[in-house]
Amino acid sequence: MQPQRQPLKSNAFQVSGQRLWQWYQHAIADLSPGQGRSRVDLKQELDWLLLEVSDLEPLDLKLAPSETRIMQVSLAELQQLWQQRLTENIPVQHLTGTSHWRQFHLQVSKDVLIPRPETELLIDLAVDAAQNSARLEQTHLWADLGTGSGAISLGLATAFSQGTVHAVDCSQAALAVAQGNSQTYGLDQQIHFHLGQWFEPLGGLEGQFSGIVSNPPYIPTDVLPTLQPEVFDHEPHLALDGGRDGLEAVREIVAIAPQYLQPGGVLLLEMMCGQDEAVKALLMNQGQYTQIQIHPDLAGIPRFAQAYRI
Repeated sequence: MQPQRQPLKSNAFQVSGQRLWQWYQHAIADLSPGQGRSRVDLKQELDWLLLEVSDLEPLDLKLAPSETRIMQVSLAELQQLWQQRLTENIPVQHLTGTSHWRQFHLQVSKDVLIPRPETELLIDLAVDAAQNSARLEQTHLWADLGTGSGAISLGLATAFSQGTVHAVDCSQAALAVAQGNSQTYGLDQQIHFHLGQWFEPLGGLEGQFSGIVSNPPYIPTDVLPTLQPEVFDHEPHLALDGGRDGLEAVREIVAIAPQYLQPGGVLLLEMMCGQDEAVKALLMNQGQYTQIQIHPDLAGIPRFAQAYRI
């Protein structure tokens, strides 16, 4: 059983700029690569942690700050947090309870997958799909299946300010995180949250969705132990484990989505590197999709499947 992260204290600590700079320089000097992390990667994580728990700006990390700084934690607690990162492989996002995604500063916990930068492209694809379809421009009812932290739902609600998003997750703890994030950004009236498995809570909305978006679990069960310890030891396997071939959830979503999409509605799915041909075949064999496309992420890896309901 993994230790639960303790929330950061809300009371402010005043730390001299000189002491903070000395701590930072010592931490940099002690960096050593390991567990698949380079010194550059660790330096970026160190910077991120420091910026999250202090009033420092990125430029301050290049110039030794002289004035007193305000911090959420003491220097001793900061040292403890950084040691947890190094010795227990706890993601920095779990140490701070926050993660940046698109324009959002999200709350995260061990109960949700830390939103990845590549997933941001799902929102761009949804916007492009709507702009290229007169049908989608008229109605904006979206579903986010497996919402986790609520990142995709927030992105959709912001992109389609006149639309409604139905966010589904089978984890009550994950839904609590997502609801908190939607309230932070004043989107809780636009996003409706449902507890359940995939389409199960959406009965009565058949044939009404402009689009269905999902970043489902897609990693084959046997591959999970090979993941970095930050992922395997600390992120929810419920959001990672895609079954024997990694496509169990994708298979179910592809099969059922046409019942919930309006004619011309779009399905957008994220997938693992190397799954594109299998996902494309699933979409083609289902028989109710057209304009099936595979889109790459920023690294050029086939990452997203897009298809419209006939």
